[in-house]
Amino acid sequence: MKKKIMAVFGTRPEAIKMAPLLKKLENKKNYHLVITVTAQHREMLDQVLNLFALEADYDLDIMQPKQTLSEVTARILNNLAAVLEKEKPELLLVHGDTSTTFVSALASFYQQINIAHIEAGLRTHVKYSPFPEEINRQLTGVLADLHFAPTKRAAQNLIKENIEQEKIYISGNTVIDALLSVVDDNYNFQNPVLKEIDFTKKDVLLLTAHRRENLGEPMENIFRAVRDLTAELPNLEVVFPVHLNPLIRELSKKMLADNSRIHLIEPLDYLPFVNLMARSKIVLTDSGGIQEEAPSLAKPVLVLRDTTERPEALEAGTVLKVGTDYQAIYQQSLKLLKDEAEYQKRAAALNPYGDGKAAQRIVNALDHYFGFSQNRPADFQA
Repeated sequence: MKKKIMAVFGTRPEAIKMAPLLKKLENKKNYHLVITVTAQHREMLDQVLNLFALEADYDLDIMQPKQTLSEVTARILNNLAAVLEKEKPELLLVHGDTSTTFVSALASFYQQINIAHIEAGLRTHVKYSPFPEEINRQLTGVLADLHFAPTKRAAQNLIKENIEQEKIYISGNTVIDALLSVVDDNYNFQNPVLKEIDFTKKDVLLLTAHRRENLGEPMENIFRAVRDLTAELPNLEVVFPVHLNPLIRELSKKMLADNSRIHLIEPLDYLPFVNLMARSKIVLTDSGGIQEEAPSLAKPVLVLRDTTERPEALEAGTVLKVGTDYQAIYQQSLKLLKDEAEYQKRAAALNPYGDGKAAQRIVNALDHYFGFSQNRPADFQA
């Protein structure tokens, strides 16, 4: 008898990381898949659904202008309850650490529906860093019945929180599956700015910055360091897809717009973004997922945060945490861009996050959980 699984997600990163798994579940005869999107991020979510040919069965369409975390939480909780009551899935799939993740898990708990958490066990153990993601994932971990940890470290975090070991599967991260499926050496950019950059002759620094905790002076330090790098390195071009946050837009325009080698562009769809990352020299980011993606493309990453829930990359050497101190950002970027030996050491480090087979491991684990297979799947080994 088929088992009904509902997947709920609402942001672009969630959709990207869920897509490889959902495509496999769509083709499995043992499962009836129901896809529900909250549309916590409307346009960016729709881009990914189109790219991976995923169609939502339910669209809660909760996004409102200037929505607060409280408003997001209330709308998801209220709107999802009716869908869960109607569909009555045997398992709910959620991903990562967004408000959609936690609130969907809470709504399922209220209806006594079992919950599977993908990308489980990431921790900084700092309550407000990142905010609200750290508490979202901790609370989801408390509610979940199955935990798909991307790494051994993430699994150990869960065990320390008294999660039973048999409920934890080490899968690798599905973001690597998604990434490897869409990077193309022959990709042609449609963005007019990117079309004009000669990636074979220029050193391109890709910058992303959007964290709430980096607004204000930290963001100013980041922008000042990047601006000064272009003054020091005549062959350097910077590409900054500017986040939609008005505060970030205003500050970036004020500090960077008059520099001809710093290109402020609109946010990119996933497909051009990962192909831009593949052609960049280094990546400066306060994002979480990029810390996993860029090393798969042999791109060193400088993390513009004081904490990271992905310590494996630091230990492997693919990622260096520089925070938001001007001197740290400037000096470490300069070292990577000028010291070829240092660059190659970082670029050649092994990626601890996945091998492109995470989605299949999760499907195998679901087969084991539902009794379709007697064999517990082997854990991912970095």
